[in-house]
Amino acid sequence: MAIKTVSVPDIGGAQGAEVIEVSIAVGDLLEEEQTIVVLETDKASMDVPSPVAGKVTAVTVNVGDKVAEGDPLFDYEAEANADAPTEAAPESTSAPVSTVAPAETATSAEDTKAAGGSGSAEGSDTTQEVVTVPEGAEGADIIEISVAVGDEVAEGDTLIVLETDKASMEVPSPAAGKVVSIAARQGEKTGAGDPILTLAVVGSAPAIATATPAPVTSSAPAMPVSKPAAPTQPVDEAAIVSASQSKDIYAGPAARKLAREMAVDLNQVSGTGDRARVTKDDIKAYVKQVMTRQAALPSATGGGMATGAYMPAMPAVDFAQFGEIDLQPMSKIKKLTAANMVRNWSLIPHVTQFDDADITDLEAFRQSLKPEAEKRGVKLTPVPFLLKACAAALIAEPAFNVSLHHDGEQLVWKKYVHIGVAVDSPVGLVVPVIRDVDKKGLWELAAEFLAITGKARDGKLTPKEMQGGCFTVSSLGAIGGQGFTPIINAPEVAILGVSKAEIKPVWNGSEFVPRNRLPLSLSYDHRAVNGADAGRFFTYLNSVIADVRRLLL
Repeated sequence: MAIKTVSVPDIGGAQGAEVIEVSIAVGDLLEEEQTIVVLETDKASMDVPSPVAGKVTAVTVNVGDKVAEGDPLFDYEAEANADAPTEAAPESTSAPVSTVAPAETATSAEDTKAAGGSGSAEGSDTTQEVVTVPEGAEGADIIEISVAVGDEVAEGDTLIVLETDKASMEVPSPAAGKVVSIAARQGEKTGAGDPILTLAVVGSAPAIATATPAPVTSSAPAMPVSKPAAPTQPVDEAAIVSASQSKDIYAGPAARKLAREMAVDLNQVSGTGDRARVTKDDIKAYVKQVMTRQAALPSATGGGMATGAYMPAMPAVDFAQFGEIDLQPMSKIKKLTAANMVRNWSLIPHVTQFDDADITDLEAFRQSLKPEAEKRGVKLTPVPFLLKACAAALIAEPAFNVSLHHDGEQLVWKKYVHIGVAVDSPVGLVVPVIRDVDKKGLWELAAEFLAITGKARDGKLTPKEMQGGCFTVSSLGAIGGQGFTPIINAPEVAILGVSKAEIKPVWNGSEFVPRNRLPLSLSYDHRAVNGADAGRFFTYLNSVIADVRRLLL
């Protein structure tokens, strides 16, 4: 029998997730997909399932530990010749890992001689290994060679940069060592398995599974984004860590690691490398700039542009003097939600407009679709209709599909329509985001809404699934009362509150007729949106809800 290890899988880019429950013990017989541990980040809690079946021989995490992708979770007993991997391989859209072959099969004697010797380049414990082009890079152009002969490289350092018609990718070093010779040439096309360079590695060659995949960056034209200035509002550290791993930023593994360690959002850093690549020096310069600017900001209790108002602390109250109490700790999500609510309500000038939408015809149409919904195995609630109507309104009135830039001097106009839906989960309020709502039909939205809210209630949402929203819908449904003031989910500039529908008498010009009316509350950030914009948005939204045929126009 052989002992193998299972590690933390891809958890959506979260770093420092807290172990809040360990569901296994030494000696347990595991089934595949059985929950191992429950993790909690600043934005969600998630169950981590076992990718294998076997007997648990050791548990390497405890409640309260902080873990990240790749950290060991437990050891299990498997047959010596089992095909199961030694680690749970995380899913990744990154470039494939480069492979390593023995140097003597791909380098010439001249290369070895040029490196200063033959056989071992650095001593008896040093072997020469050839790093080759990974799978999936066929026909890619070599646009940059990032090392030179004699350079010492660390594991994960960028060796070369490849570019295809659709993306660029960095090939990282699978091990630490010294560059002996370089076979790749800038401007040449590559094929999988082509030699890149020869590396003198101390000791035996590293296992392929330990190499770090290189990030992929889109090379398609993008809207120019004004780069930084210091943030003037409190920063969500979990979101920053996630942003430091964004695959849309052109940066190498070493730069990304530094960004994670320094809690820097790579979206805010101007790259000075080739093709605007972000380097470690760029990150250090950005941190220095932020620290200098923050030191110059006036305090919240002083004059000038303060980031928040002074608020006295809540008085401590001994509730036990009034009767029996039960003191229970708040979950991390509830604590973060509370902090975000205070921040958003204190720093954003909210305006809320109220109206009733006529959903009489919409409800009749929805009820007529129930037989088809049952055949499709989908529950068709009013929410997909509201999502579709909101997406249409965001396109018709793009002033709502913006965010304030952190420098306070620019607006970010978004050319995508992602909408968040507030969900009451067992661990607190979470807001999963449904992407490209404008491009999806009702059936697709209904299925995706049920799936993502199910994940929220099961604690399986990842941080990535709660980022990137343009607008939020908070529906209280049958428990919603007659209206409420929803708090804006920054950095968005608006949120729609949905309350309980009710049959009301409506004057049609000659008589009162019963109509199904849905109370709506639209809160918006008055710094970015003015009343006229809100009036047009609300009017259009109500017209689409009242007659869904307008979605075809």
